[in-house]
Amino acid sequence: MRILIALGGNALLRRGEPMTMSHQLANIRRAAQQIARLADGNQLVIAHGNGPQVGLLALQAAAAGAACAAPLDVLDAESEGMIGYLLEQELANALPPQKQVATLLTRVEVDARDSAFQHPTKPIGPVYTEAEAERLTIRNGWNFGPDGNGFRRVVASPKPQRVMALKPIEWLLERDVVVIAAGGGGIPVTVATDGQTRFGVEAVIDKDLCSALLASDVGADLLLIATDVDAVYADWHTPCERVLSEMSVAGLRSMSFPAGSMGPKVEAACEFVSRTGRPAVIGSLDRIEEMARGTAGTRVTCA
Repeated sequence: MRILIALGGNALLRRGEPMTMSHQLANIRRAAQQIARLADGNQLVIAHGNGPQVGLLALQAAAAGAACAAPLDVLDAESEGMIGYLLEQELANALPPQKQVATLLTRVEVDARDSAFQHPTKPIGPVYTEAEAERLTIRNGWNFGPDGNGFRRVVASPKPQRVMALKPIEWLLERDVVVIAAGGGGIPVTVATDGQTRFGVEAVIDKDLCSALLASDVGADLLLIATDVDAVYADWHTPCERVLSEMSVAGLRSMSFPAGSMGPKVEAACEFVSRTGRPAVIGSLDRIEEMARGTAGTRVTCA
């Protein structure tokens, strides 16, 4: 079976944890050990988030001064390489010696006219107090949005249109290589008016939506969205909350989910199922084998 595994940000940094390399390594090691359980007999593509990491890189770039600051597409590439390396290293340690792992920097085409560029919504970086957010808005011209009891920087998140490394991914999968690709939603690029020249843009693509697109394009049999909760819940954090163990696309789309957490995962699952007719599962990384078997998480189907 060909499976695309989309790792949520919790695979790298759990909410409230300091953004240290030791915490990230511990979480990546845990993720790799879980993923390794699915490697025997399956072809795996792994995508991952980069919100905390790319936000930290942006802070470092801003601290270095305007002349040294790298644009977001370059920071996306930097974070994709860094996280990909750490995942590749830990997966290689968790898998049999003969199993190969490869990380690909992945460009993803977006539309320069996407309305997301005028309405930034994608949270990146750490959580700030209101006073800290106001100070950074004045100093760096950044936009902020509420996140729990604090605020996070928000940037443009255009919809992914096309993954530009499909042939190399296919070549590697055909040779039984575990492929890490489209990390952080990929590196956003757009096409110039000549229809050929491509250039990077200031944005961070949603990892879940890009994972759904990539899963569809590589012919995945299953999209597995691994996060830090055991399933999708209706009426989350209310006395009426309940687990949704199996849902149709129509059923999920008739419900409302938070835009900053479960919303993009539900949308991505629905997009993949609608495009391919194949199932998607959303659930806990710790139950990844059961999710693949259809006995844990929320399974999304056509009907």
